[in-house]
Amino acid sequence: MKKRKIAVITGSRAEYGLLYWTMREIQDDPELELQVIVTGMHLSPEFGLTYRFIEADGFNIAAKVEMLVSSDTASGTAKSMGLCLISMTDTLHQLLPDMIVVLGDRFETLAIAQAALVQKIPIAHLHGGELSAGAIDDAIRHSITKMSHLHFVAAETYRARVIQMGENPRTVFNFGSPGLEQIRKLTLLDRPALEKVIKRELKAQNFLVTYHAATLDLTETTQVLENLFISLDHYPDALIIFTKANADETGRFINRKLEEYVSLHPERACVFASLGHLNYLSLLQFVDVVIGNSSSGIIEVPLFKAPTVNIGTRQNKRLRASTIIDCDGYGDSIKQAIATALSKEFQTQLQTPVFQYTQDTTAAKIKAAIKSADLPNLIQKQFYDLEPV
Repeated sequence: MKKRKIAVITGSRAEYGLLYWTMREIQDDPELELQVIVTGMHLSPEFGLTYRFIEADGFNIAAKVEMLVSSDTASGTAKSMGLCLISMTDTLHQLLPDMIVVLGDRFETLAIAQAALVQKIPIAHLHGGELSAGAIDDAIRHSITKMSHLHFVAAETYRARVIQMGENPRTVFNFGSPGLEQIRKLTLLDRPALEKVIKRELKAQNFLVTYHAATLDLTETTQVLENLFISLDHYPDALIIFTKANADETGRFINRKLEEYVSLHPERACVFASLGHLNYLSLLQFVDVVIGNSSSGIIEVPLFKAPTVNIGTRQNKRLRASTIIDCDGYGDSIKQAIATALSKEFQTQLQTPVFQYTQDTTAAKIKAAIKSADLPNLIQKQFYDLEPV
């Protein structure tokens, strides 16, 4: 019996962490052949050459697709997308997968979906149907949804939204967030082991900061970073652990500012291009607050009963737990939000968070749906009209 070839394509550290167990499920199935394709930030020294984490986890990389222009501009991002489309087209033509699996809303993922769509390769998309009003991610995510043939969403609200966009309910599955299943399955590092990895001793108070570009409102970046640094200076005894921004427009600018701050405060701040998913999740056990605008602060952090200070509009309209404090990033809003997060009253509230994205055996269910999909009929999509109100 011919194995069904499933190409899982990843371009960033966070995306790979969410795909990890689905990749394991595919790799361990004797009737499936896993083809791992890496691209984007994974192949950039500037962003930590994170493809090495994938290899260290025991996955064979079938193809490395270079596409990232070293630029901090919108035109540079567009050129990277063009390179990705050209190079990924060649790679898919060579590997001939029966289906590709992509996740989320990165700009390279849009180009990947285009390459697969035109070559009539079915697309399975994870984390569709979500909203994040502060960035171009919404337009990218919904475009990928319309090009995809199987949809694995993280909550029932998102399933309804994908169906609302004309996708057949039979192809839209709510199996929960793969990131939360990952936390339950991994054996996380204890404090001494983690300190050895990050080469820093954790303190009595520890802050984890991840701030990305809000790509529809670039003018706010400098001011928000200034307010963030001023707010962090109010906690001189805390260890500040930064993880760098993605390769989006102004992402490199943000990373330079982080490096400048760390150089001025080396005794109490450090920055990482990438911690890797095991180290990152292990660190969440020991931080007092997560600060920034990453989706991880909305989805994964609540499982650790840790507060998230969510800055700006980037994660607007995502389903969120009661552990999240939103602030606009201007004036004293970040400082006030951190103070709230550390208060005794809010710490009590953290003990009973409501989880929006949790389900069991997420990766196994995704693999089973991919394995059983009727590919010839799947590729012939028709718009699904909702019943008239």
